[in-house]
This record gives sequence, C-alpha cells and structure tokens, in this order.
Amino acid sequence: MTGDGRRSAARQKNTETTKRDLRTGRPLWADSQGVRLPVRALTAAVEVDVVIVGAGVSGAFMAHELSRDMSIAVIDRRGPIRGSTLASTAMLQWELDLPLIALADQIGAAKAVRVYKRSHAAVAELVALVRRERIACGLKAKSSLYLAGDVHGWRALRQETSRRADLGFDSVFLDHAALDERFGLDRTGAILSAGSASADPARLAAGLLRRASANGARIFAPVEAAGVLRGRETVTVVTDAGVELRARQVVFCCGYEFPEGVPIDGAKVISTWAIASQPMTQAPAWLDDCLVWEASDPYLYCRTSGDGRLIVGGEDEASSARHQDPKALAAKTRAIVAKITTLIPRLDVKVDYAWAGAFGESATSMPLIGAVPDMPRAYAVMGFGGNGITYSMIASRIVGAAIRGRLDPEADLFAFE
Repeated sequence: MTGDGRRSAARQKNTETTKRDLRTGRPLWADSQGVRLPVRALTAAVEVDVVIVGAGVSGAFMAHELSRDMSIAVIDRRGPIRGSTLASTAMLQWELDLPLIALADQIGAAKAVRVYKRSHAAVAELVALVRRERIACGLKAKSSLYLAGDVHGWRALRQETSRRADLGFDSVFLDHAALDERFGLDRTGAILSAGSASADPARLAAGLLRRASANGARIFAPVEAAGVLRGRETVTVVTDAGVELRARQVVFCCGYEFPEGVPIDGAKVISTWAIASQPMTQAPAWLDDCLVWEASDPYLYCRTSGDGRLIVGGEDEASSARHQDPKALAAKTRAIVAKITTLIPRLDVKVDYAWAGAFGESATSMPLIGAVPDMPRAYAVMGFGGNGITYSMIASRIVGAAIRGRLDPEADLFAFE
C-alpha cells in the first residue's frame, strides 16, 4: 500500500506495474484493515424480531439502530460489506445531486427545504454517532466545494447560495476571482459549504455491524433470500436452501439490487467509475479539507484520504452493465485522470486502484425509504443518488421509528407512493 521510492528505478517500475495490474477492478476499500466480520452458517430455522436483508452500509446502520432493543438477523448473499458499499467514494454530504432550487421545482419548495434540512442534520448525526461509538473509520469533517459546470453555471450557483443563506446553511458563493485566489481553480464560480465529511465506508460499516453483534444481532452469510411469505402476524424470509427466518418485520437494505416486489418509481441503475492514487500524492493543502464536485453531467468529484491518496470518481453512463466491461474501466480511468489534472494542474496522479460499480439514480436524487406498498411488515431502503451513506443514516431512524410504532417527522418525504 505504500510507495517504494527506495528501490532501484527498474525494480520500482516493475513492482508498481504489478501492483496496479492486481488492483485493476478492485476497490480501494477491499483492502481496508479490520473489516472481516464473524458470520454464521444458516442451517436451521431462526426466529427474531427483524430480519435485515443486506449487510452493506445501509444494513449496518439499520442493524445498529434496531439491535438496541430488538433481536436481529442480518443476511447477505455474498457476505458483509461485499456489494455496492465497496464501490463508494464515501463523500458524506448533505447536499443532494440536485440543488435545492432545482429540487423545489420538482417536489415543491416546502418539501425541498425539509429534505435539505434533514440531510444536513443527518450528516451531523452520523459524525456524532461515529465519535460516540469510537468507530475507527478515518472520519474527517470537511467542507464541500461545488463548482459551476455545464448543467448549473455561476448565476445558478449564486442564486442557490442566496437561498441556502436564507435557510441558515453555512454556504458562501465564490466568484471566479475568489475561487482562483483561494483554490487556484479556473471556474466561473462555486459554492463553499461547511458540514460534510469523509470516511472509509468499509470500516464504517464493519464498526456498526460489530456493535450490532455486541447487542446480540446475528449475521448469516452467504445466504440468498429466495422469497418472502406473509402470515397474519409474521413475515418469513425463505432462503434458496429452503431455510426459514421468521420475524415480525423484514427490512430490505440491498443497495442497488432491486428486491422483487419493491417499487422503484422510475429509478434506474447506471454505471460509475473511480480511482485512487498512490499514498502521499502531492496535492494542494486545501484539498485535505474539501470535498470537490461539479455541476456537470456527468460530474467529476474528488477528495483525499487520510494516507494522502487522491480519490476521484465520475464518468457515469446510463447503462446498468457498462461497469462490468474491463475495457471501459481502462478508458474511464484515463478520462478521470485527464479531467482531474485539468481541473487541478499541479497534481501528479499515479493510479493505484481503479474500479467501477452500479449506482442507483432517481429523478430527484432522493432515496425511497419506508414501508413497502402491498407488502405488510416489510420495509425497504433504496438509497438512490450520490448520498447513499447519508441516506442510510436517515433510513435507520425512519424505519427504526416505524417498527417501534412511532412516526418520524420526515418519513413522508422519502416514502414509497
């Protein structure tokens, strides 16, 4: 994982080439330390209060929340933290992919404000949870720098900043001169906002699952859910091996794999790509404290990690299968490097990891969270948009309240129709 500058030039070149070849298609977080979790084989029927289908970051937040006062079984067809969580770049933002003003045009101003305020509060709540539970996941508070692009230019961003200021968000507009002076970036404008963060998503999910396990939650893997049977007062998840898990409730936390019978309201799965540079990459000091993204389609986004890696993503395509093409990975890696070095010319990016993944996208960039229509005692978390981890935090509270017989004040915003 570290650089090898002390070796001879020839040996260093060969070693680095081998390392890059081995890591092609492998997410950075697949090599995170301390993410292995003990799992159980499911060989006999289990009866619990809640079955959670999915052991990624959404399932981890859900298990952590519900295990405080309920018996929990978590199942995953691969194993814990093996799906879309690994593909995440873990930019923990409260800003949605769709700006506040644009979101208001789609769902109404009052609802859009509530969504943004809940998202902002969720990031703060997530940071507080990680610190309270002492989860070692490289969490770092950061600002967000949202650059004008080909979808929203500087005039739109200035208007967006004014609207945010009216609502009390800590956002300021930077014109071209201010952006160049402060960050050395050649864009017509940007919004600088406080209140975001970054983390290692694999270690975050592992930490949450460990604490859920300490509360009595049991993780079974690999276990494939083949069907759901509904009784008068129970729900039974039947595995492909015919073993039953009986519960009062089931929660689907399946990432971007849509469970049968769960409506997705026109959302779609697209392909996305990301890279991570070698550690200790030389970059402007300000980049350690900022998440950078742009108002373009597709948009580029980047951040640094605690060991000095540059993590960059983008080049999304409207295809549910393109991310599986190794030729696309090579081309997208080159395109991402070209774009980030154009945006920040002083960077010297030596790619160490390059990977691709599926990504769920809705028209509003909002998730679907709550009770599944026409499926009694079933809930689902469909974390569409670029804020999947933030939405996982929100989902754990909304579904947790519902299962306990209470109503979260923002449940209506994310509910299935």
